[in-house]
Amino acid sequence: MSTTQSDVSTILLDKVADWLTHSSLAGDNLETIVRGFCERIASAGLPISRVNLSFSMLHPLYDALGFTWKRSSGMTVEGYRHDPAGKPERFLLSPYFYLLTNNLEHVRRRITNDGPMEFPVLDELREEGVTDYLAFLQPFGGQSTQGMMGSWSTDSSDGFSDAMIAALLRLQNHLAVAAKMAVLGKLADNMLTTYLGGNAGKRVLNGQIRRGDGETIRAALVMGDMRESTVLAEKEGRQAYIDTLNHFFDAIAAPFNRSGGEILSFMGDGFLAVYPCGRHKDPSRIACEAALSAVFKAQARVAELNKERRKDGLSDVRYGIGLHVGNVMFGNVGLKDRLTFSAFGSAVNEVQRLQGLTKKYSREVIASQAFATYCGGEWTTLGEEKLRGVGQKVTVLLPKSSEKTVQLEDAYDDVAYDGLSEAEQVMLLHRDKKTGRPLLEKFMQ
Repeated sequence: MSTTQSDVSTILLDKVADWLTHSSLAGDNLETIVRGFCERIASAGLPISRVNLSFSMLHPLYDALGFTWKRSSGMTVEGYRHDPAGKPERFLLSPYFYLLTNNLEHVRRRITNDGPMEFPVLDELREEGVTDYLAFLQPFGGQSTQGMMGSWSTDSSDGFSDAMIAALLRLQNHLAVAAKMAVLGKLADNMLTTYLGGNAGKRVLNGQIRRGDGETIRAALVMGDMRESTVLAEKEGRQAYIDTLNHFFDAIAAPFNRSGGEILSFMGDGFLAVYPCGRHKDPSRIACEAALSAVFKAQARVAELNKERRKDGLSDVRYGIGLHVGNVMFGNVGLKDRLTFSAFGSAVNEVQRLQGLTKKYSREVIASQAFATYCGGEWTTLGEEKLRGVGQKVTVLLPKSSEKTVQLEDAYDDVAYDGLSEAEQVMLLHRDKKTGRPLLEKFMQ
């Protein structure tokens, strides 16, 4: 524990500000900036024992990213998907909530040795030897819902001096500028990854941005589609149908976005997934086996979804999946000022036809002979079909193990989602306050 007030060296703290500028210009990510900043202000002589920072990310799946740095143990990072379930009583009793609801920029509290504290978190910090606590809100400017919230804690026996607070507020501005640059950079990556997929997003960021940019690759292909969606839409209504569609995609499509696979596009109530691979036998085998394994997980997940729907008096969701392997063109197509990044070519057309044949054979999964040959295992031949645009008839098969039982926990092992973090609660509340939405409505359900 720090026991005396330290003089604040403006020279060393100016070095921290300079480092933030250089780090921002270098394009360092947010974690690197926050970690480096915390280590440097501690090394400069500020008796900081704990720093907590939350940044809104304007991410389609996440709202915030949170960092907690402790002098004794380093830094931890948290960031979670939206999940409004539960009552965050702890957050409602936090200094952040107090700061937001009272429209304050700063909340400072000295932490005494005995007696109850105003906020539960301060009781916990007292156990860590913290003597002074300063929370703050720093928007990134204008009416933007992006911003930074956080707190500084010290274990100095005399708490924060005025000089220390002045230094923290000055550095806070430099940190906000560097963080905003990192958040905007992450935003571009987040948006491209979420809307285009990881592989396609990286290709665009790496410069494949002109119409016609692309390449020919080999890949195992998966195309899935919901059956009787029009009937469901008419029966359930617009919002209920949208919810059903999202639940369907969560169940059936998520396994194909792991283990080398990537959902390349959603098309209405269907999707296309690719497993890029080399042109030789072993890479093709590995890709096809990964795709088939994801099929079994998807079937188990949809079965569980339908079980829950029956409890609610809803009809089962039915689907068809086509499996194929071949060469596809991978790149930008469209208008000069409106492009899409996708896979196209004869192999994509063929997997679409295979998916359509699941209706004819009343099967959930149908694969081409090429796919089945690479996978190995037991298959049942369903027949030969003339696919439009293909000269010779194609043998179509059903995996015998498609009836195989997959343990539900295995089906969800690599696609489990966490709940709402304190960081996300902070930014959701901040966003709702900025946009005039009811502050407590989503939290008190």
